[in-house]
Amino acid sequence: MSDQKTRRFFLGALTAASAVRVWGANDKVNVGIVGLGGRGSSHLNTYTTLNEAHVVALCDVNQAARERAQATLTKKNLEKAREFEDMRQMFADPNVEAVSIATPNHWHALSAIWAMKAGKDVYGEKPACYNIYEGMRMIQTQRETKRIMQVGSQHRSWPFKIKAITAMQQGLIGKLYMSKALCYKLRPSIGHTPDSPTPPGLNWDLFLGPAPMRSFNEKRFAYFWHWFWDTGNGDIGNQGVHETGIARWALGDPVWPQTAVAFGGKFGIDDDTETPNTLTAGFNYGNQQLVVEVRGRMTNGEGVRQNRVVMAGPNAVPRGGPAASVPTQAGPASNPINVGVGNLFYGSEGWAAMSDQGFQAYKGDSSELIMEERNDRGSGDSTGLHMQNFLACVKTRREQDLHDPIANAVPSSDLCHLANISYRVGRALKIEPGPTPKFTGDAEATKMITRPVYRKPYEV
Repeated sequence: MSDQKTRRFFLGALTAASAVRVWGANDKVNVGIVGLGGRGSSHLNTYTTLNEAHVVALCDVNQAARERAQATLTKKNLEKAREFEDMRQMFADPNVEAVSIATPNHWHALSAIWAMKAGKDVYGEKPACYNIYEGMRMIQTQRETKRIMQVGSQHRSWPFKIKAITAMQQGLIGKLYMSKALCYKLRPSIGHTPDSPTPPGLNWDLFLGPAPMRSFNEKRFAYFWHWFWDTGNGDIGNQGVHETGIARWALGDPVWPQTAVAFGGKFGIDDDTETPNTLTAGFNYGNQQLVVEVRGRMTNGEGVRQNRVVMAGPNAVPRGGPAASVPTQAGPASNPINVGVGNLFYGSEGWAAMSDQGFQAYKGDSSELIMEERNDRGSGDSTGLHMQNFLACVKTRREQDLHDPIANAVPSSDLCHLANISYRVGRALKIEPGPTPKFTGDAEATKMITRPVYRKPYEV
């Protein structure tokens, strides 16, 4: 689409967006899905189970992905949707009322900005943005267009996690001083793969979009784009952003830390990936800290175990023995949580562990179990609940009811970007927030707030 056609598209779309629909209680929201790979297929399968949604459009740069999505609709005895290769043409369709974006990370901002300018409400996959600058532009566009935008941090819609976080914010384990995110997920080597001709039916130029033009490589396509700086943010911006967002949620969702530092590397593999498979990051909020750990190789989990050991203080007197700094046994929980992908929380009066299986909180030197919540799968799929929250807000126009609106999701993503910048420059960062954030005395790091160059016509 030419620049002139793009301008005409936005002018027409904004005029159409000025009309506000009055929704009936049983009305379905017409949804178009952009990106039909692994996560996009999940979007399609979820929306087609929700009474609140009607999938009317499918968009992907890969013809094979569009065909698979249409086959899914046929298998579910649903009518076929309109197909688009270029998302801008979908956004110009007046029949599409909301879009659900499951593109690679480097497209998250531009696709959402285009959609909101076209008058569409947006559900966008995590991380909210590919870099710090793009997140700022997304928030600006949402405020200007007044569209509803939810980011796919679906854990914020799970009832047991809402209950657990609320309890901690109300003092369950005292004042939180540290919130920890764990992303221990085995990531095998992708090996070494030479470039090859672009497969038939794939628009490689559109796939790359804002990223630099490169020859097609199958390992830069599909899921593996996560591990290249042009298109992804490593596992901290893939799986880890979920747990990082929860860690920040427990602290009350502060916006900018005072400092950020990260270190790590590629360990145990020799392949084409660029992002680290091991990364430890720390963020200082003054009287609170947030820590993120990514491990992509073999590792144990952390948290509670059967026959867990509690270290007695130097003045404690264990049963049957003199005062000593020795381990004593505390009674185990009924089914202790051992966290590999999840969160640990530390307060002035106790600590807690959370994963998708449940939540446990312990208090005092003896680590007495004081609260336990198990994930009741009967309460609903977290993605479905999160999408239902989005669709409800599309109808009510109550942005304040979103579980993770764009203005809140961007700071969670920014923690991942801060960690990656610190890792790449090899030093700690002192953050100066504001309309144009920067890092004190560090021009090299400040340049990494955005891309060096955006490829035309895909500028954010």
